[in-house]
Amino acid sequence: MKIVFGGNACFNALWNGERIRMKEKERVRLEYNLYRTGLCLPGIAMLLWGIQAFLPAEVKMLFSIPCLFHAFTGYYCPGCGGTRAAACLLRGKVAASFLYHPVVPYCAGLYLCFMVTHTAWHMAPRRVKAGMRYRNAYLWGMLFIVLFHTAVKNIALAAFGIDLLTMLDHLYFN
Repeated sequence: MKIVFGGNACFNALWNGERIRMKEKERVRLEYNLYRTGLCLPGIAMLLWGIQAFLPAEVKMLFSIPCLFHAFTGYYCPGCGGTRAAACLLRGKVAASFLYHPVVPYCAGLYLCFMVTHTAWHMAPRRVKAGMRYRNAYLWGMLFIVLFHTAVKNIALAAFGIDLLTMLDHLYFN
């Protein structure tokens, strides 16, 4: 959006040019912070996995809280199936992860692409534009996937009496 201040063309160009540079700086800072956070995630995940591996079964049961939305309404919330999708993805069952909750492999793919391209960008001797850029479209895509998947699960349950997550549990966890 171009901002015009009266008839002073020089001031208008300076103002609009500075605004564009600030947006670029904000985007670069955001991507750098996302990259640093992404570097910490594997370590945090390994630490949490290590802690839970040594916990007794009684303590682990305290952390397996059922979905309250599903318990009260009988319908699935937008997050139902996400934990099982992550467990399947960590076991290498990408198709099962997609069926449980498609946003989990979607986010994992975005994370891998972002981290690989930004690591290559940081390690390159000449800073070529190789890093994956942050776009709000990724978030909109994730929102669409979550809403569509939630609608499919709940329509199958309400209209046809088909409990998709229970069917998947019998296929992949039994």
